[in-house]
Amino acid sequence: MQDIGLTALDLGLRGAASGLFVMMVLVLLRARLTNCQALLGLAMSAGGAGFAIATAPFIPTTTFWWTLPILSAQPVVFWLWARAAFDDDFALRRWHGLVWLAVVIVGFTASLSWPMLPDVTKACAKTLSVLALGFALLAIVQTVTTWRDDLVARRRLLRMAVVILNLGFIALVAGPALLPLPTAPLGVKANLGGLGSFISAFTLCVLAVLASWNLFGANTIAALPTPAVLAAGATETKRAEGDARPAIAPLLLRRLDQLMTVERIYRQEGLSIGGLAAQLNVPEYRLRQAINEGLGHRNFNAFLNRYRIDDAKAALSDPSQRDVPVLTVAIDAGFQSIGPFNRAFKAATGMTPTEFRRQALSSSPDDAGDLRIRQAD
Repeated sequence: MQDIGLTALDLGLRGAASGLFVMMVLVLLRARLTNCQALLGLAMSAGGAGFAIATAPFIPTTTFWWTLPILSAQPVVFWLWARAAFDDDFALRRWHGLVWLAVVIVGFTASLSWPMLPDVTKACAKTLSVLALGFALLAIVQTVTTWRDDLVARRRLLRMAVVILNLGFIALVAGPALLPLPTAPLGVKANLGGLGSFISAFTLCVLAVLASWNLFGANTIAALPTPAVLAAGATETKRAEGDARPAIAPLLLRRLDQLMTVERIYRQEGLSIGGLAAQLNVPEYRLRQAINEGLGHRNFNAFLNRYRIDDAKAALSDPSQRDVPVLTVAIDAGFQSIGPFNRAFKAATGMTPTEFRRQALSSSPDDAGDLRIRQAD
């Protein structure tokens, strides 16, 4: 009776998870979103629904074989989704697709080599298990390393949930069972049956709830780039919910502006949001709320870089500083090294600092006067 009850719960959780995943797929397809977070969410949802069904009790094991190559690459998709969800500057690169394809090839090798080459299947299964573990760890690292600078309260809660989910996956699924394969030599039925299957179903259901909460959240749809019709509806939704947001104290915003524009605190080495909150003598959560909801920034570094880039642009446009090295300009503006400065500057202006300086100085009135004097001579 206990096994029957556990199996019923298993099937119920899988049904709920696959239902949520399918609903997310339909919403994303209907919205026709093209940003990488939406595309990765679509791939993750479709794969999650497929995995929930293919590994369910009473489903023929042959079903898992033809879905294995795609399902085995889901940890890659989840890692990329976590990067896109928590890093506002993330963009899909060609090598991301190559990583996904490599894992799919390993999955095809595992699928096609059984039962003719069981040792190859076993080696591929171990490889896929290690990869699943590795990408779960990468998702945790990505989530934690950018946590401190995240200003969006809802997204910070989602980060905590993703970390807990991945730790649970590592401890309860990937660690002890690795990747279960429906083969007699690998003892799949023992791994996927009973408690192991229930844990897998529970993990999938939690993931589906988190993903749907992230997708259908009040502020998320409005933040995603949508077609004009959907954008108009999202704007109305955001406006309607605006009154429910806590008011940002104008005095705090004025004090923050004083620190940034007059005292230029952004030049301070190693400035953190905690340090800035201490300067303002306010709780850190209030400062996060002020910068996010009052000024529209989602990331603390992006907030600082806005002032740093403006500072650097002023210096690069100044004829009296034409001989000052770009590195010195970057460090004076608050950047720690030339690499991050170059990337941030080009992202903001579409030009490298050197190109910007050349263009700015070529149109400078002082430069034009010097040119006329040299021509007269």
